Amino acid sequence: MSQVNLLPPEIRQGQAVRRRTTMIVVAGVGLIVLIGFFYFLQLGRLSGAREDLAAQEARNDEIRGEIAQLQPFADLEQTLAERQALVAELYANEVSWSGALLDISRVIPDASVLTSLTGSLTAAAAPTDPTLPPPTVPGSLVGSMTFAGTASQTETISTWLTRLEQVEGWVNAWVSSAQESGARTRIYTFASGVDLTSDATTERGRGVPRP
Repeated sequence: MSQVNLLPPEIRQGQAVRRRTTMIVVAGVGLIVLIGFFYFLQLGRLSGAREDLAAQEARNDEIRGEIAQLQPFADLEQTLAERQALVAELYANEVSWSGALLDISRVIPDASVLTSLTGSLTAAAAPTDPTLPPPTVPGSLVGSMTFAGTASQTETISTWLTRLEQVEGWVNAWVSSAQESGARTRIYTFASGVDLTSDATTERGRGVPRP
């Protein structure tokens, strides 16, 4: 059975317009509700972020307070490091001259006598970091010793040179002059020397920390 709409066309058009208007209003209200939902959701997130920020700032203030309390200890540590570096620089390439004299007494031939001894050290290279001790290169030359004396026969002088290089850290032994004190006396006045390497320095001179 078919239905027949007997309403005038004007009324039918008005009803259609009202339906469309109602749908548009409902859709607009739904959109506003949706926008409001997301707005309040973002407000909640913003509030949480602000609370997290406030908590982090409070933690940062607490950490700053702890740092301020520990700063005197950091200053003391820095002062100690600077003084240790100064001590290391002062004792860089230190050689135990008493030990050197003992070594000389062990290696000098019986048929020779020393009349003078001079020891000298070269300045250590400055470190790139002022808080560190001067660098010591193993085997590098750190100084020298020179001698003057008398010896019976040239073989004694040769023996003296050979024995000098048997001492750890002593290298490049040389004789700069040897002159017979009288005709056919076979007694020679000589001048000699030897270079010192870092192996001849003390542990303190090499920057080895004490246990």
